[in-house]
Amino acid sequence: MKQASRINRRNDVRAAAPSPERKSPRGVFVRRVLVSTLGAALVIQPLAALAPQLPGAMSILSPVGRAEAASSKLTVVSQEMITSGAQRIDYLWKGTRSGASVQSNIHVIKIDLNDPHVSLNAINGKQGVVTGRSSVLNMAKNAGAVAGINADYFQTASSDGAPMGAQISGGSLLVSPMQLTGMYMFGVTKDRKAVIDRYAFQGSVTAGDGSTFALSGMNQSSYTTEFPTKGYSHANALYLYTSAWTEASRPAGASYATPTEVLVQGGVVQQISEGSALQTTPPADGFILRAHGTAAAYVREHLQIGQPVSADYRLQSLTTQQTVDPASFETMVGGHTILVENGKAAAFSRSVSSISGSSARSRTAGGYSADGRTVYLVTAEDNGSSSGLTLAELQSVLVELGVSKAVNFDGGGSTTMVARPLGEFGLQLGHPTEYGTTMRQVSNGLGVFTSAPQGAIKGIKASGSGVLFLGQSAAYELKAYDQYYNPLDPAGLGASWSAQGIAGSWSGNTFTASKTGTGSITVKSGSATDKLPVVVVGSDAIQSLKIGTAQGALEAGTQLDVPVTATLKDGGTYTLPSEAVKWEFRGFTAARSGDKLTVQSVSEGAQVGYAIARYDGFSALLTLAKGSGSRQLADFDKLQPAFSFTSTAGVTGSAQLTSGLAAENGTGALSLGYDFTSGSTDTRAAYASFGAGVPIDEQPTSLSVDVFGDASLNWARAELTDAAGAKHLLTLSKAVDWTGWRTIKVPLSESGTAVKYPVKLTRLYVASLKDGADERAAAGTIAFDNVSVDAPTSVPEPAKAKIEMRAGSKTAMIDGKTTALDSAPYIKDGVTYLPLRFVASSLGSTVDYEAASKRVSVLRGVKLLELVIGSKDLVVNGVRAAAPAAPIERGGRTLVPIRVVSEQMGLSVKWDGATKRITVE
Repeated sequence: MKQASRINRRNDVRAAAPSPERKSPRGVFVRRVLVSTLGAALVIQPLAALAPQLPGAMSILSPVGRAEAASSKLTVVSQEMITSGAQRIDYLWKGTRSGASVQSNIHVIKIDLNDPHVSLNAINGKQGVVTGRSSVLNMAKNAGAVAGINADYFQTASSDGAPMGAQISGGSLLVSPMQLTGMYMFGVTKDRKAVIDRYAFQGSVTAGDGSTFALSGMNQSSYTTEFPTKGYSHANALYLYTSAWTEASRPAGASYATPTEVLVQGGVVQQISEGSALQTTPPADGFILRAHGTAAAYVREHLQIGQPVSADYRLQSLTTQQTVDPASFETMVGGHTILVENGKAAAFSRSVSSISGSSARSRTAGGYSADGRTVYLVTAEDNGSSSGLTLAELQSVLVELGVSKAVNFDGGGSTTMVARPLGEFGLQLGHPTEYGTTMRQVSNGLGVFTSAPQGAIKGIKASGSGVLFLGQSAAYELKAYDQYYNPLDPAGLGASWSAQGIAGSWSGNTFTASKTGTGSITVKSGSATDKLPVVVVGSDAIQSLKIGTAQGALEAGTQLDVPVTATLKDGGTYTLPSEAVKWEFRGFTAARSGDKLTVQSVSEGAQVGYAIARYDGFSALLTLAKGSGSRQLADFDKLQPAFSFTSTAGVTGSAQLTSGLAAENGTGALSLGYDFTSGSTDTRAAYASFGAGVPIDEQPTSLSVDVFGDASLNWARAELTDAAGAKHLLTLSKAVDWTGWRTIKVPLSESGTAVKYPVKLTRLYVASLKDGADERAAAGTIAFDNVSVDAPTSVPEPAKAKIEMRAGSKTAMIDGKTTALDSAPYIKDGVTYLPLRFVASSLGSTVDYEAASKRVSVLRGVKLLELVIGSKDLVVNGVRAAAPAAPIERGGRTLVPIRVVSEQMGLSVKWDGATKRITVE
């Protein structure tokens, strides 16, 4: 029974792994990112003008305006035709969850079944084979689809991984639905009408003597049934397997039911293997019957080699009880609970706890309009600033879209949408998955196909990056499409390029941005034109700027990787092209090559050096100091701290030294093998434990580890224990989605709690959380090497002094000594302003002023404060902040609000309202 219960727990499938940190949105996601950057609704193509010329096109486009007007939550972000009868529409959903505002990117492929050129069909890793998992992108490419989404659930614990619901492809039933309660399926009939219903399998085998025996299923994995009784699926049962089943086992995990198998070819029994499986796969012109118990007895009594045998099967609607010929359907795929019925949120047809129904996750759904002629394929994105949806939220989105009936498809890490952009020949990932660009291997999908012939040219399209940075060069391409919105080869069309609203230079089709702003790129070919909205990001759009390396050693020869990442006010994150970043060095000289800096010489007597990165005036600070740099904790060659394997309850594995993994230092590494299969806790973990811990004498700012990945999608983490015995967990990766070595550096602040120094490295480990556990590998091996910490920047304490001033007085005292001011403290509109240069210089700060931009920079210790006269915005170590009031200029001097001095420079400021005395120290 242990096996049966394990299978049953996985029947409802999965939630997914925690999403990885968002990377710079580039490439296939650029159009969506562009919309986010501009912060406004954007129509990629003016399709409303084009649609009336195509049959049925208006029926696709017209509901968009209705949905947008009727809903306060959904906003159309972009829309674009994929092919005649199929359109992609992207929405931004905004809602409230636990009192906090949240948002999610919603993606819809809308299909008009009235258009004779568009169709839907189930897709697999190899068309017609139901036992091979693959990514939706590969499935769609292999099948020749122009778009697609993931579809059915499957048993991740089973190696064969057939879909759990029925699958019909091109009118042929390939998989029977499992006998599970409340599982709905989505299909399209041969008369091009969408249907969502629950179905059961009915079938029988007829022997040459006229006797019959009921078939329990077709091409199905082993599982635990839920009706009419609970039990082993293949016990006392007869199953039919066709050439769609290519796995050697029929099925995996069914050792509880020793098979008797019958090979049928050309309608005649060719071979019978009693008590063991046949050593062959089902033929294209026949099938294999798998029998056990009472079914095996039937085989012995009624089937003989050379005698005819036939199989007949059908589906039965569990709603109407009517039988359904699979050939009456063009396609069908399985799903889970019903979501929407008659245009309203429906009660769930089965428990949704196993699919994290109340958690915000990536989601996939399929639905249709009241007349069954418009299909909606919907995904909700859980990545970066897009928070995904709960099932209840997904229901509300579907209702707002105008969906009459909808079913939930596999979600979480499985959620994937692919589509062919207008004018493009190739498919692209339509939006990030929960793992970023990594696409999960799934059982099947639902593809969108076109049969439209090549038509006359209808339009052209500019293709390329919609987000640029100063100094960046980007190449643009001309795309063309025909009257059916299918791509055309643009060769010979000729193209001329121009830019509007943004400044820069052209070299052929390559544009180099020279000035910030919002505008467009226009391409012309003959009388046809197209515009691509483009923004050249300026400093006013940036929320923060971060240098990839936090600190380094102030020594000649030090090499630093210094990629600069900008986070915009709208949440978009980009790695700046190196040519867009200007560097300023203080206390040393350095050579720059791309995103690398090499210290050439150190100024005489300098204990601290500063590298300031600027983009359009916005700054970030990198501090270098004597004695800083990296210190090795373990290289598992010369530095081999003692370790042992430990784990959470039930988890097995091993920790050992290994070689041959081509580590950077060429020799040993710490290999950590794990098997979570029998783990009995919600979080399952395998540890390489370092006993009392590897001591770290300094107060490190970050930990660096080389990790050899196994593409398991499990978590890789490190544990530090501080002087108070508190554990601090550092996430090296939320999803190990790579193979081979990767260097990962994480700041100690990532643990989220205050650290009491000194600390020790106590464990390196791999973990799998309960949510989405079945989306990650249950067993595998990763390795660790070159564990090091960044020593803290040893920066001398800034000068300390007590400064006393009085509002309106040009006399001040520094440590009891009187000194003259060239600008007195000033009170305006209830705000007290202090002379910045006097205060900063008196406390050992360096103050610079750039007249052209009216920017004042204050460098003190490890902090760089920059502000602009007349602006309430200021930048502190690369992060934008708001001042209580804007700095002002008076008598040729810069005065700043008293709170800027206290809050941003870390000084104590006291104000005596009675005497108007200000004390700074």
